[in-house]
Amino acid sequence: MPFRASVLTLYPDMFPGPLGTSLAGRALAEGIWSVEATNIRDFATDKHRSVDDTPAGGGAGMVLRPDVLVAALDSVADGRPMLGLTPRGAPLTQIRVREIAAGAGVVLLCGRFEGFDERIFEARPIEPVSIGDYILSGGELGAMAILDACVRLLPGVMGAASSGEEESFEQGLLEYPHYTRPVTWEGRTIPEVLRSGDHAKIATWRHERAVEDTRLRRPDLIERHGGASQAPPSGARRRDTKADKK
Repeated sequence: MPFRASVLTLYPDMFPGPLGTSLAGRALAEGIWSVEATNIRDFATDKHRSVDDTPAGGGAGMVLRPDVLVAALDSVADGRPMLGLTPRGAPLTQIRVREIAAGAGVVLLCGRFEGFDERIFEARPIEPVSIGDYILSGGELGAMAILDACVRLLPGVMGAASSGEEESFEQGLLEYPHYTRPVTWEGRTIPEVLRSGDHAKIATWRHERAVEDTRLRRPDLIERHGGASQAPPSGARRRDTKADKK
C-alpha cells in the first residue's frame, strides 16, 4: 500500500505544489505515495461558509472553529497519525519523521489566522507540531516540509536505502562538510585526508567535523543528544571516487 497523505487546508490548490517535482514528484507519479487535499471550508455549516470566529476574551485576528475543523478531520480519520501545524507545537525531529514514514501515512491539519481553537486537541488525538521558531502565514508550507521529509525516506524513493544515514540529525549531530572536484578552487583545496583513501581516517575526520560544527551552530543538539561523546562510525562505507584518487 502506498504512503497516504491527507492535507486539510483552506487552500487545497497549493497541493501537491513543489511535491509534484523532483524525487517526491517521481514517487507520486509511480504510486509510492499519494496526497489528497481537502478544503476545510467544505465543512462549514452556514451560508457564508464561515470557518473562523473572534477569539474568546478579545484580541486581534480570528480563530479557526473547532466544530468545522473536527468535522473535516473526522472525514479522513482512519488511524493514521494526525498532526496540527502550529507554532505552539513541539519541534519536528528526524526521529518523528522516520516514525511517520514507517507507517501507512499521515493527516496534516494546516492552521491559518490566529490558529486553532484549543479544544480540538482535547477532542481528538491531534499532535501539535512546529517546523521552527518563526511564523508563517499558514501551515501549508509546513505540511509540505513534513511530507517531503517523509517521502524521501520511503522505499524506492532515494537511490539507495543508505543514502540518508549520515545526514544532519540522523546521529544527533549536524552532517560533516562535503567537497567535490575541482580539488583546488579559488585557492582553496579539499582537505588532504579526504583524498588519502584511508577510510578509517576519513570517518574520524568527518565525525570530528560534525561535532565541531554542531557545537558551533547547534549547541542544543550536543546537550540534547550527547553528540560530542558519540564515536565515529565503526566501518565507513567504501566510496572510491575520482576525487579520492586525485
